[in-house]
Amino acid sequence: MRKKTYTACSHMTAIFLAAALMLTGCGTGAGESSSADSKETQTTEAADTKTEEQQETDTTDAEEADTAEDTESTADSETSYLTDAPDAPEVSGLTCQGKLKLDYAECYDVYYYDDDYQLIDVHDSAQYLLVPEGAEAPEGLDESIIVLQKPLDRIYLAASSTMALFRALDVIDNIKMSGIDASGWYIEEAKQAMEDGKIQFAGKYSEPDYEMLIDQDCDIAIESTMILHTPKVQEMIEDLDIPVFIDRSSYETHPLGRTEWIKLYGAMMDKEEEAYSFFDEQAKVIEDLKDFENTEKTVAFFFVSTDGSIVVRRTKDYIPSMIEIAGGRYVFQDLTNEESNSASVSMSMEEFYATAADADYLVYNATIDSPIQSVDELIAKNDLFSDFKAVQDGNVWCVGKYMYQATDIVGQLITDFHLMLTGGDEKDMTFLTKVN
Repeated sequence: MRKKTYTACSHMTAIFLAAALMLTGCGTGAGESSSADSKETQTTEAADTKTEEQQETDTTDAEEADTAEDTESTADSETSYLTDAPDAPEVSGLTCQGKLKLDYAECYDVYYYDDDYQLIDVHDSAQYLLVPEGAEAPEGLDESIIVLQKPLDRIYLAASSTMALFRALDVIDNIKMSGIDASGWYIEEAKQAMEDGKIQFAGKYSEPDYEMLIDQDCDIAIESTMILHTPKVQEMIEDLDIPVFIDRSSYETHPLGRTEWIKLYGAMMDKEEEAYSFFDEQAKVIEDLKDFENTEKTVAFFFVSTDGSIVVRRTKDYIPSMIEIAGGRYVFQDLTNEESNSASVSMSMEEFYATAADADYLVYNATIDSPIQSVDELIAKNDLFSDFKAVQDGNVWCVGKYMYQATDIVGQLITDFHLMLTGGDEKDMTFLTKVN
């Protein structure tokens, strides 16, 4: 606007100057001067026009540069959770852009392809292709890859350990059916949603209500590895064109590996940034204890099965790892499960006694069995417990049923173990209670 005003003023100045010269009778000189002034005016106008055009070009270039910078910034934000993926599976017609960065989880990977497709690879299980809303699975897709069509907002959840991760992502509303009834939930939001009718009980994992799954137009059935014990049920669900996703987070060897499955569900729900932010907060628990000197006190973590056998955790499991991080020693230093990949190992009372009788602490695992209320109740399960050092020293503890469902804050059990080993206040514990 200022340039246009200046150009108009130049025109007016030239006109007045020419008129003045004519009035003073300068003859030929006046004509030459007028011609010169006219050329000067044309030059000024051309310069002004060039300046305006140059300004417009400069402005456009600046705007394009800003747009490019904004685009680059957005792209950086979108890929901040990705790393290189030289091992990416081939997906027909798609190019891999990278895979999720994982710090502790070893049982899965999530690969990101162009056009917002993602492939979840659950190791020793199956691969799942997440297809964007409104898109279709690419032609020529390997038949072994299970297609999950977004949005996944009508979920049948039979894997109780994953509910806390959905809560942390604020997507419990996407769960419409549960394999646990309201009384079985220790997560208040899940219990309330069922009582309000927002989530319906659709039968436990081994006996789902197939008719309800159909009527509710179920998008996906999220199961624990327990479904592998009832393969016919899995087959029937799949025959209804409902994909079955098997969660294997319990096979993680590091405690935070189980919590890091929130990144997988973040990809499912398009909540990657929220998943990373939440996980970083939980990882701080490890940071707070990383420099702690080990107490060398030994801990046995177990429960008594209905047949009288003792069920413990194999050495390379997230529970023994928690004990080590917290400053203790898991009493079984080289225990494996030769029969399967399960984290649980069953043994006779005599075998358990031979290793755990001198353990400094006994921690009863009530996530499956009922909690014990007293030492007498433990001894009632087997008289040999009265000879255990921990029983005689009054160092028997119990972890309740809530722990298995609290996948989002599983790291808090590390703090509990640390407090137990160092004589901390039981009031500051989340999962552990002392057995009198």
